Amino acid sequence: HNKMANQVNGNAVQLKEEEEPMDTSSVTHTEHYKTLIEAGLPQKVAERLDEIFQTGLVAYVDLDERAIDALREFNEEGALSVLQQFKESDLSHVQNKSAFLCGVMKTYRQREKQGSKVQESTKGPDEAKIKALLERTGYTLDVTTGQRKYGGPPPNTVYSGVQPGIGTEVFVGKIPRDLYEDELVPLFEKAGPIWDLRLMMDPLSGQNRGYAFITFCSKDAAQEAVKLCDNYEIRPGKHLGVCISVANNRLFVGSIPKNKTKENILDEFSKVTEGLVDVILYHQPDDKKKNRGFCFLEYEDHKSAAQARRRLMSGKVKVWGNVVTVEWADPVEEPDPEVMAKVKVLFVRNLATTVTEEILEKSFSEFGKLERVKKLKDYAFVHFEDRGAAVKAMNEMNGKEIEGEEIEIVLAKPPDKKRKERQAARQASRSTAYEDYYYYPPPRMPPPIRG
Repeated sequence: HNKMANQVNGNAVQLKEEEEPMDTSSVTHTEHYKTLIEAGLPQKVAERLDEIFQTGLVAYVDLDERAIDALREFNEEGALSVLQQFKESDLSHVQNKSAFLCGVMKTYRQREKQGSKVQESTKGPDEAKIKALLERTGYTLDVTTGQRKYGGPPPNTVYSGVQPGIGTEVFVGKIPRDLYEDELVPLFEKAGPIWDLRLMMDPLSGQNRGYAFITFCSKDAAQEAVKLCDNYEIRPGKHLGVCISVANNRLFVGSIPKNKTKENILDEFSKVTEGLVDVILYHQPDDKKKNRGFCFLEYEDHKSAAQARRRLMSGKVKVWGNVVTVEWADPVEEPDPEVMAKVKVLFVRNLATTVTEEILEKSFSEFGKLERVKKLKDYAFVHFEDRGAAVKAMNEMNGKEIEGEEIEIVLAKPPDKKRKERQAARQASRSTAYEDYYYYPPPRMPPPIRG
């Protein structure tokens, strides 16, 4: 772009020898001006955009058809205003200029709808501090109208493994609206190496939305970040809220024909959605051939699950001729390792109808003294007095047959407060349930559909 960069106000620009300057009175255009006119842009808009090309802010090749098409749909005044805003935006960390221009247009339309005057750009980040941060850490920064993304991936010197999985991301809330990476990164990198930090931006105000997601390179670092930074006073009187973020990739689906098997369901939903990796199905306690009329669909990532949810909720997609009900499944909370290390209760599932509490008591008391046994439907909770006995019983009995059915055993997870609250809201309309312990990891039923 250098040949354009040495000129800013659209006056004389050097032209390559073979290019014939177009016959224009006082303004010199680049060779792309004609293309813009042919694409149907009004003359003034084409001229303004051409001036922007000449400043070197953005090159013609950076803009795709989508941006030009979107610009064409504006009236002249709107298009000029959008270009002015684009020109004044700080594009130093914008990798995709075309998408950024589309974002500016979208924001302009939203403001028009609200009838609010296009805001003068609010005080953004201190560029010198951001630059110093990037020089110190070697991370990249990619800015779009909706978010600022620091890292992802980080430099190889920091971490060269694959993208970290579940349990490595934290959600940071209550961030002051005029705060940026230069204040967040130094605080959070104390917990461990950061994979990426995504600060959500509000295009209408130009400030952040008050929250961010930070992925660490390990689960330990994410847990450390919660300990260090939750309720941390980042500015006088402003305390951050930090918790492990659970990207939900599981959907609850109701109205499933009761005679369908796991394979039928996998096959059917794979036809209408993408990224489906597993189906979790529960059988009726008294008839193993029938399911309970609902299932959980597990997708490879949150994005696939969100797209599947949209498709299935649209009402256009039918499964076995019916429209199904869809909700997000409650996320499965990762149990707190310290709490789990003390659990003395086993969750035993897949019990045959004929299994009684007495039979369970007899089988499990061989391993140590029991406090009590509670059977519900086709699962049970077995309470031991001693943790060691519970672990030994789990290791030896898991997969064994009782009354002709192979049982499955895991440690029961003590209930957490939030889950209790959600449960209470649901149970209000149902009979009471056994709530001392609940099993981890199968997901819970979502609340009944309203309406």
